[in-house]
Amino acid sequence: METIESKITSQGQVSVPAPVRRKLGLSPGSKIEWRAQGSEVVVRKAARHSSEEIHKAVFSAPPDPRGIDAMDAGIRSRARRKHAGR
Repeated sequence: METIESKITSQGQVSVPAPVRRKLGLSPGSKIEWRAQGSEVVVRKAARHSSEEIHKAVFSAPPDPRGIDAMDAGIRSRARRKHAGR
């Protein structure tokens, strides 16, 4: 990748150039790390997975729909197990 320049604002903010965002797979809300190595600074994507990717992996399939009778039976069963030793 060729050298690309960015300006620092008066508030210390920097815009990440589009080619860098694409190469690192950055999107709004992504985090980056800044690491000083001698006289250089290395910038890299902070996390392996975005929160959106994790959410999709954890909640990929919706649960099987259940009716009121099935939910009531589950609640009764749980209550019986919880209070069985009393």
